[in-house]
Amino acid sequence: MAIYDQPVRLLMREMVEHMPVKHGETVSKENVVRWFAEHYPKIKQGTVGAQLIKVSTNARTRIHYAAKPEDDLFFQIDGSHFRLYEPASDPPPIYGDPDERHVSDDPEQDDSEETPSAAPSEFAYETDLRSFLSKNLGILEPGLRLYEEQGVNGVEFPAGGRFIDILAVDAKNNYVVIELKVSRGYDRVVGQVRRYMGWIAKHHASQGQKVRGVIVARAITEDLRLACWGLENVQLFEYELAVTLRRVED
Repeated sequence: MAIYDQPVRLLMREMVEHMPVKHGETVSKENVVRWFAEHYPKIKQGTVGAQLIKVSTNARTRIHYAAKPEDDLFFQIDGSHFRLYEPASDPPPIYGDPDERHVSDDPEQDDSEETPSAAPSEFAYETDLRSFLSKNLGILEPGLRLYEEQGVNGVEFPAGGRFIDILAVDAKNNYVVIELKVSRGYDRVVGQVRRYMGWIAKHHASQGQKVRGVIVARAITEDLRLACWGLENVQLFEYELAVTLRRVED
């Protein structure tokens, strides 16, 4: 449901006309966020960032938001700068299945996590684990659901120039930042999760909303256990895969 009379994707076009943004000119994410803060202050900064991704024709992560031709507005130059989309000269817009495997836009993405795993008990790709969990968050915690607002959701949710694997909301309407590792979870992921938690708390959460973190990996290292010792707002999970076969009779 729109907070104002129009959805954010249409307010983006109003912003282009109001600034104005002309063809060939560059607009920064900072200026877009500032414009919304001045004219539509009820729209969260995280929502503005996600909508920027949705309306950018070459942003790979827009596939999670079911982007359509009517959303096409910007061409993303880098993580913080955009220009108007030029249909005659720019590459065709990215659409597609949200389950389609793609290269992450996150500069922190560990390339080693995107190589097939040899172990049958592991997901082959982090994208597969993310896709499965985003649709089955209840196995982590009853009442846990994928964050959704204004036509965007919590899969690869943009946060300060990086991307949260999954942003979820619990039964008490508090935020849960979920980071995934298909194989081993090392202690360095703690800093990553806590930075995302801080960004959500500062720029996206409403007053009174709490933020906590979850790390999911095939194996949790002892270093990671020690790094999380005493942190009540970060939980660790190890996953296991199981396959059941049923004979099909003639």
